[in-house]
Amino acid sequence: MTPQQITLVKRTWALAEPLGDTVTVLFYGRLFELDPALRRLFKKDMQAQGRSLRTMLGVVVNGLDKREKLVESLAASGRRHVNYGVKDQDYDAVRDALLWTLQQGLREVFTADARDAWAAVYRFMADTMNPSAATKSA
Repeated sequence: MTPQQITLVKRTWALAEPLGDTVTVLFYGRLFELDPALRRLFKKDMQAQGRSLRTMLGVVVNGLDKREKLVESLAASGRRHVNYGVKDQDYDAVRDALLWTLQQGLREVFTADARDAWAAVYRFMADTMNPSAATKSA
């Protein structure tokens, strides 16, 4: 990620984060549309799940300047996700749902450059959470 991409992600997250539950509804609706089988992984209240998602994204976005500090937290999250039943191929649907959600929420602000920046952030997250993802994106 370039410094410009980090700045762009932080700026767009500042606009997306206040959308709150709208982000949750859009994201999970799209995720389950892309891969209905993923619904089985979500057993708790979806509002609480959405808050967890937004919190995680906020931590990542705010930590992009010091990514090395995020590595252990993301790796631990990845280990938990394996225990929940997340598979390697699930990361692609999550990426697609996230980028789609940001496009829907931010509209014209979510430019091609913003999309590329968020794709780079997601790649960092996925590669850190899922070591086998690193070999796919290399």
